[in-house]
Amino acid sequence: MSRKPSNSKKGKKDRGEVPAIVKYGKRRYSGPKKKLVVKEGQKQTDEIRLNKYIAQSGICSRREADNLISVGAISVNGKIVTELGTKVLPTDKVQYEGQTIRNEKKVYFLLNKPKNYITTLDDPFKRRTILDIMKNACRERIYPVGRLDRNTTGVILLTNDGDLSKKLMHPKHGVKKIYHVFLTKAFTQEDFNKLQEGINLEDGFIKPDDLAWVKKDSKFE
Repeated sequence: MSRKPSNSKKGKKDRGEVPAIVKYGKRRYSGPKKKLVVKEGQKQTDEIRLNKYIAQSGICSRREADNLISVGAISVNGKIVTELGTKVLPTDKVQYEGQTIRNEKKVYFLLNKPKNYITTLDDPFKRRTILDIMKNACRERIYPVGRLDRNTTGVILLTNDGDLSKKLMHPKHGVKKIYHVFLTKAFTQEDFNKLQEGINLEDGFIKPDDLAWVKKDSKFE
């Protein structure tokens, strides 16, 4: 036997229930929290914005997804979509450059990368990559956030969360990274000064925000 929810403060307090407002179309129900039930004649929808759908696939951030939509690089069920704010269902076929995009749950892995593995997704020289290590970790397609050189060991994040990757990597977000480096030989004062002034790497100039030896009596960290 069902009983109507009491509107009195005493009744709500006695049952330990919290008032809630649940929308049913244009009508509103005020009473204790309850499971949302779809009424007859109403439609249940799992629609999400197209840019969010693309970002959740891990290929880019939402802002970059908006750019892809604007230039006509995205199709939904075989039709090019250029309108921002378009919504799609999980059952829709969303494609980018002829490849179907899969809306996946977000996954995150921290990998302690071993030596002699590279952090690229594919290597033309057939060297071992970190994806060889992670190939059975999940069904989602994951990407490394940043990179570590082949001979470097250490922690690296892998995810399919395009928004997070963008926030961590793009300089405008100002996310600082701290590297604790263990050396096989002493890091001299001359080396220290050179690094502090900035050095040229294969992909450009780099200068640390700050630099210090970890231990005063050791030049190996």
